[in-house]
Formats: sequence, C-alpha cells, structure tokens
Amino acid sequence: MASKRFKKLLENSKDLPSDLLEKLLAGIKKNCTTKFDESIDLSFQVNNKQKKGEVNIRTVVNLPGGNGKNVKVAVVCEDDKTQEAKDAGADIVGSEEFIEQIKAGELNFEKLICTPGMMIKLSKLGKVLGPKGLMPNPKLGSVSDNVKQAVTDAKSGQAEIRNDKDGNIGVSIGKKSFHDDQLLKNYNAILDALDKEKGNLTLKGDLIKNTFVTSSMGVSYKIKLGKVI
Repeated sequence: MASKRFKKLLENSKDLPSDLLEKLLAGIKKNCTTKFDESIDLSFQVNNKQKKGEVNIRTVVNLPGGNGKNVKVAVVCEDDKTQEAKDAGADIVGSEEFIEQIKAGELNFEKLICTPGMMIKLSKLGKVLGPKGLMPNPKLGSVSDNVKQAVTDAKSGQAEIRNDKDGNIGVSIGKKSFHDDQLLKNYNAILDALDKEKGNLTLKGDLIKNTFVTSSMGVSYKIKLGKVI
C-alpha cells in the first residue's frame, strides 16, 4: 500500500508532461521529502530487439560532476607501482599476499583495479569476485598499467552503464544536494557514452526508446531525450 507521502507526490505530479531534464529538476528536488539525500536516477529503455540479436551495452563513464560517493578502491599491482597507487588515493594496495586475502573472501573494498600483469592471477578468482561485480575489466578501465589514472577516475566519480536482459539501464547522475549544473553535466556525459556505444553497434532505429528520471523515493518523470547545451 502506498504511503500518504507517496500518494501526495503522485497527485502533485500526475499532470506534468514529459519535458527536458533541465526543466524537470526543480520539481524532482521539491518532491525529495525524505530526511536523507536522495539520489537522482535515470532509467533508459533500450531498443534491444534486433534481427541480428539483442543489444548488449557495458561501459563506464567518468562523471564530471562527481557521484557523491566515497568509493573504497583497492589495487593489485607489482611492487614498483605500489607507491603510485597510494599517491593516487587507493585505500588498499597489494600484490601476491593481497590476492590470497581476496581468495579467502576478504572483500573490504568497492572497486578493484589491477595491472595487466596481475590480471592473470586475479582471473582465477572469478567465483569470488564475479558474483560481487568486482572482477576488473579492461573495457571498464579497471585493468590498466596507468594505475594513477585508473584510481583517480574511480575516486572522482564513475558510473557503470549496463543494460539488463529486458533492455533497461539504470544509472545515477548524483544527489538532491548537487547543483543543477553538476547533474546536467553528468547527464550529458552519460548521453555521450551511449552515443559512443551506439556507434559500435549494428542497430536499426534509435538506441534509446524511452528515458525516465526519478529520485530514490520519488515518482518517475518521462524525459524528452537531448543533451543540455
């Protein structure tokens, strides 16, 4: 059963037409009536039913406005890159001994980065890291010789873009407390990433069918898709 708060939100927003995101943000933030800093989330419906198979998207985007999260980053690397990783802000850095800790189930981190040379050893831990979504992936920038850049990107704010089996992509562009320009910069970055993915696909028609925006505990608004200039 819907709460009184949510019923009121539905009543206040039922007549709102779809519009550009920048015109909807004020109403979305106004409806963030909970006591915590709600996230502002996008939902994309992908045109994934194609004659040559389904569309599969998986990439990562650096959010210029940040994501409002303090991500705990771990790095598995050779000894000569240890200091580089620490200087970049990595929370945990190790090599062989750290891999053994991971193997034992010590997963006290939210993002794992490794060098190509250490990936061979980490790849054997797929059953441990895979289910948690922690296995490093070259396509997502988490397998790299440039440890400094990989850690900096992870710490500054990233979002993974990945469609589920039904063709839906859910991604956060920030928090209620963010300035509008932060949210809109992140929105533009995500659209750029989707455009790039579209260029890598053999696709009939548009990549995105519908787009919606909502807050953590709010109602959903349909967006007229388009970059903010």
